[in-house]
Amino acid sequence: MPPELADLPWELPHRFMGLEDADAALESAGAVILPVPYESTTSYGGGTRRGPRAILDASRYVEYYDQELDTEPWKIGIHTLPQLELTQEGSTPASHELEDAYGRILDAIGPRFPIVLGGEHGISAPLVRATAERVDGRLSVLQMDAHADLRDGYGGAPYSHASFAWRTLDVADYVQVGLRAVSPEELAVIRERPEQVTAIWADEMWESDDWMDRAIDALGETVYLTFDVDYFDPSIMPSTGTPEPGGGDWYRTLRFLRRVFEERRVVGMDVVELAPTPGLHAPDVVVAKLVYKLLGYKFFGGR
Repeated sequence: MPPELADLPWELPHRFMGLEDADAALESAGAVILPVPYESTTSYGGGTRRGPRAILDASRYVEYYDQELDTEPWKIGIHTLPQLELTQEGSTPASHELEDAYGRILDAIGPRFPIVLGGEHGISAPLVRATAERVDGRLSVLQMDAHADLRDGYGGAPYSHASFAWRTLDVADYVQVGLRAVSPEELAVIRERPEQVTAIWADEMWESDDWMDRAIDALGETVYLTFDVDYFDPSIMPSTGTPEPGGGDWYRTLRFLRRVFEERRVVGMDVVELAPTPGLHAPDVVVAKLVYKLLGYKFFGGR
């Protein structure tokens, strides 16, 4: 922009938190946001392709100050990349394209903390695979989700949103928190591979907080976090394609995730499956606030 026009009342930039140039520069950033508005295999309600933009827009109305941490997490610097537009030729070529692209992005951003905004949950398989290739030892995936996503394909798509975890069991182990809707074949995987898949069922989360210890004990040292917003109860997260009653609440979830960041090394994360509802902004703000809280835990409340 020409310097003589810089003082005009332009709209806020489409960056996370609406940060100005100096606070969003890649060179000085501690975290990098990658929007991936991909949607191909959603099986009920659609609209996840609009999720990343809705999160970015809502983030501009999230307060900078975090009372819990007594700090302003944005000060670590948050760079927002342009949206990554994947091929529409099918879920398999799109998955391969994303794995290559994300690997290149990880190599380019170096030690900065990556956060991917989806899009459908199918994008998580290539993200997990690219991450696993770049860490020492076995990767643990913490999956906050109503569904196990352990099907061997769904609706004719091997790289479906309902099969991302199954597609990555060769490179990662899973701790799945909030499950309450699984198929018999997924249950068989959970029961037959206890060394690879730990399930925390939603109903047991309401009995006590003992599940938090069991979940964290099952995680390895190096963790990738994938957060499907249908993990939350529909009363606070109605804007998702496959809602399930009986999900997680806000403060209990934050208490658990802060412990994860304190006790394990979280190397990356994605937040997926927001399908914005026109005229209903609260769910968009919930997700934007969640991302900001997790950034705070990574840089100020964790290790």
